[in-house]
Amino acid sequence: MSSFSKQNGKICTLEQLVAHRSESRLLGEPVVHCHGCFDIVHPGHVRHLEHARQLGKRLVVTVTADEFIHKGAGRPFFSEHLRAENLAALSCVDWVYINHNPTASEIIHQLQPDVYVKGVEYEHNNDPRFTAERDAVESNGGRVVFSSGDVVFSSSKLIEALSRNPQDSSANTNPALQSLRHMHTLTSEMVDDTIQLMSGKRVLVIGESILDTYVECSQPEVASESPVLSLRPLLKQSFLGGSAIIAQNLASMGAKVTLITPSPKSQSGASFESQLGSQGIDVIPITYEGPMHEKERFLCRGQKLFKLDRCVKIDFDHMTRRRLLETACKHAQNADAAIIADYGLGMCGAKLTQDLFIKLRPLVPFLAGDVSGSHTSLSHMLHADWLTPSEHELRSAVPDHAESLPSMVLNLMKKTQAKRIALTMAEDGVVMFEHVESQEAPDGQLLQLTSQHIPSLNHAPTDVLGCGDAFLALSTLSHIAGSSSVMALYIGSLAAGVSAGRLGNHHVTRDEILNLSRQLDREFARQEQPIALGLE
Repeated sequence: MSSFSKQNGKICTLEQLVAHRSESRLLGEPVVHCHGCFDIVHPGHVRHLEHARQLGKRLVVTVTADEFIHKGAGRPFFSEHLRAENLAALSCVDWVYINHNPTASEIIHQLQPDVYVKGVEYEHNNDPRFTAERDAVESNGGRVVFSSGDVVFSSSKLIEALSRNPQDSSANTNPALQSLRHMHTLTSEMVDDTIQLMSGKRVLVIGESILDTYVECSQPEVASESPVLSLRPLLKQSFLGGSAIIAQNLASMGAKVTLITPSPKSQSGASFESQLGSQGIDVIPITYEGPMHEKERFLCRGQKLFKLDRCVKIDFDHMTRRRLLETACKHAQNADAAIIADYGLGMCGAKLTQDLFIKLRPLVPFLAGDVSGSHTSLSHMLHADWLTPSEHELRSAVPDHAESLPSMVLNLMKKTQAKRIALTMAEDGVVMFEHVESQEAPDGQLLQLTSQHIPSLNHAPTDVLGCGDAFLALSTLSHIAGSSSVMALYIGSLAAGVSAGRLGNHHVTRDEILNLSRQLDREFARQEQPIALGLE
């Protein structure tokens, strides 16, 4: 029996699909419908379908039959049955149907979905085929919703990249990263060359520093006096975090780093400054009364149980902020780059962040910034060359956070005049957006952003703390070392992948980055070997 008939009844005939729809209506279960070619199911498709699944109780995906796909020679890349199998294998999909009609209009009339979900690119599309589909949905009492468009991909572009050389068997590799390999030769040799050029670069880092403490505990028990968790600490280890780990990552690559950061007027502050000084980092402390900012994480067998935030926001007076701004401008004059990181602990804030970016912009060749958490100062990082927020941080900074990611990125770019935004998306990797002059795309849409995506390079992370800081540090260094933005994106992703592979907020090293890059080279080399097919 073929795998096509083994998908747990997910792949349906029209009669089965209509019966499932009738049953769902009786049970009060909203049905969501997606339709398309789905030639290569890439990360954009997966997020599109997962988003759709959240809008109802059951998700139906209808696939355009081979006979109605007219995208050029060799398309569809996979047959209708293989495409249906791929979709049926996704846990978010309930039923799959191969649609033997030129559009989805007829199946919509028969299915009568409660919600019909299309990609964000259709939101302002006047294609008569989509207009007919929308009318069919609404005439049957349903509504049309556009997905977020979080990861911007094109199956056609991926297939084109994979098909450039008929002798190339690289279609067996990750298509997203492989297409970048084809276009930009992201090899370990190129990574090594870029890292060597990082040595001696001068970087100014401004932001709060944090003590990240890990407390390993014995097996949790329930306390006898009340039903609360009882932990016994066994081992305690602390790492420097915040802007301090950014500085350490930079110094580890041979950069000459100046760090302007708050430091307590106590022995802990002196120890903090001494530790960084021993690593060649020039610390300019902005002293304050109070303890070192600290976040304690309690673990059992390496698994985090909970976090205790001991950070108390500091509030610098006007004179201190003015002195900090003057100091930053003084040290920026000899720097190749400046990085401003707001961790929301009171040092920067919206006003000082904006003042820093405005004052430093004419003084440094490269200006980068990031925030940690839901802080509005991201929108005050003006005229930056490089902003690296997470998806959550972007949504927190943009007023209409329900918009698609490209729309929100464009909104932030227009407000800040940032040249590029690299959006870190956890297990989905990172997407770099760059603003371009408005031009018409082949499908008639108005193109204002270009994007490049690199998937996560660590699929089994041990600890994600510090990944964003490693990415920011190494991608910034790559830029000022003269690399392309895509190479900077790749090296930053390598650094994040290394950071995610260890427990604790360690700085990454040159050897660790090169080892991961060479490991990826070997994986590609193995996948590109000819594959012998046994034919029965």
